[in-house]
Amino acid sequence: MFNKIVIFGVGLIGGSFALALKKAGVVEQVVGVGRTAAPLQRARELGIIDLAASSVEEALRDADLVLIAAPVAQTGKILAAIAPYLQSSTLVTDAGSTKGDVVAAARAVLGDKIAQFIPGHPIAGREANGPDAAIVDLYQQKKVVLTALPENRPQDVERIAAAWAACGAVIHRLTPQEHDAVFASVSHLPHLLAYALVDDMASKPHAEILFQYAASGFRDFTRIAGSSPEMWRDISLANRAALLHELDGYLIQLIRMRKMVVEGDGDGLNQIYSNAQRARQNWSEAIELAERQRKEGGD
Repeated sequence: MFNKIVIFGVGLIGGSFALALKKAGVVEQVVGVGRTAAPLQRARELGIIDLAASSVEEALRDADLVLIAAPVAQTGKILAAIAPYLQSSTLVTDAGSTKGDVVAAARAVLGDKIAQFIPGHPIAGREANGPDAAIVDLYQQKKVVLTALPENRPQDVERIAAAWAACGAVIHRLTPQEHDAVFASVSHLPHLLAYALVDDMASKPHAEILFQYAASGFRDFTRIAGSSPEMWRDISLANRAALLHELDGYLIQLIRMRKMVVEGDGDGLNQIYSNAQRARQNWSEAIELAERQRKEGGD
């Protein structure tokens, strides 16, 4: 499928993409590009990449596909760096968690080459970072959202979709605006809340004893606070409008619930808890059903 793929950012996301494509046998050579030499060297040792490029020009030469798997705040700079060397046959995609800012940056620096950029977002991850975190099956049965642009050729979009499908992913499609609204609610806000709770606890004078007694509920709720601070700082600022909308709605809910606690309104609290429990159970059952159907289809 691909003779040469270039990956900017050879950590969890980019590294897992490379490993999966290599396992699927659809890529001849993977070239890595990064800000520092150490991750690239480690990626070579792990067999993630075949070559660490010494320059962007060298990396882009005869490339079929470029994946930008760096923090979203770096996407514009990376696109600007590759634009002068981007051949007409090379496609570019990204793995950023926000799309509106990425598309704006791409339009600003790529100009008439914008048709070659097909934005994407794999919905997969772990709390670990760097090349050592990369795993070959990270994308198995995980969603990858493509947010194609009007300028993209359908056959190019399908080629990007085929690359992710070769990694085992399930392809979904949204507009960039739909993507950012959805993920502000189901991903960006939960991360903000988890970071806020852990930071608040850590700043208390009796934090040591609080963490001593924190158990599975706290662990499950705050698991995502172990993710990369740099990445989530960039995401929070890049999608600030949609995130602020969701945060304001959540604050209204918290104020409502605070009033119920103050007034001893057990019925009101029970209604919220019950509604949430039903929604959570329905969501969990839908996931379990989809997983059973996938296994039955595989058999």
